[in-house]
Amino acid sequence: MSPELILASSSVYRRDLLTRLQIPFSCISPDVDETPLANELPQQTALRLAQVKAKKIAETNPQALIIGCDQVATLDDLQLGKPLNHANATHQLRMMRGREVIFHSALCLYNAVTHHMQAQVVPYVVKFRMLTDAQIENYLLKEQPYHCAGSAKSEGLGIAIIEKMTGDDPNALIGLPLIELVNMLQNEGVAVI
Repeated sequence: MSPELILASSSVYRRDLLTRLQIPFSCISPDVDETPLANELPQQTALRLAQVKAKKIAETNPQALIIGCDQVATLDDLQLGKPLNHANATHQLRMMRGREVIFHSALCLYNAVTHHMQAQVVPYVVKFRMLTDAQIENYLLKEQPYHCAGSAKSEGLGIAIIEKMTGDDPNALIGLPLIELVNMLQNEGVAVI
């Protein structure tokens, strides 16, 4: 019998992605500080937070397999977090228009019984359209993506502000790289198919 699988996330988008694998799981929201550490690279921030989230849930679920995730977006060397409000989202989208943003989606699978942790960052590159201020305003008023890294939801209306996407797993952009997760689950003896 497989151990209980827990997604350490409150994201409905990650939950919906994991549902596609048709394996039973539950969701528990980890309450962790997502502030980047000084001199921490974006990939390191995402990976550290994915691991911290999984271990946090393991504290109260010592028999489970726990999926931790985090995503950090970068424009050049600038880390773009969740905007949290309209003004910040407007600023982010104005900076990103006509440019490429890398979304670093970190994934970890932590076996709370054996303390075995698998972790990987799966990048995904998004080129944004050359948006007018009016298009940015219209998009933000309709979608309100204030809790999304980079102020855009590709799984929603955000697809209309994107010119091109490149990467190995389109699910990584939404925040849960399923291709890598299937590999990790197989390493833990969990057969998806």
